[in-house]
Amino acid sequence: MQTKNFIRTLWAGGGGVLVAGLLAVSGPGFATEQAQERREGRDVKQDSKQAARQNKVDCKQESNKSNAECRQDKRDTKQEGREQKRDIKH
Repeated sequence: MQTKNFIRTLWAGGGGVLVAGLLAVSGPGFATEQAQERREGRDVKQDSKQAARQNKVDCKQESNKSNAECRQDKRDTKQEGREQKRDIKH
């Protein structure tokens, strides 16, 4: 009950304008930062997918590994990209 009265007092005394102003200022900055993190994560993921494809092609051409072994190398490369993406986002 005291919390509601405190909030009403702040709102009536102009504190609501202050709170609303702070939210308006911090909102766009946070959204931009989040968008940048998503973009970086996407770029890392796409780069790792391309590297994985190239690794598989190279593996098949240069080594005596089976297709299954080359496929596992590709999966490992993609997993590393996912981990890098998680590191960027968190």
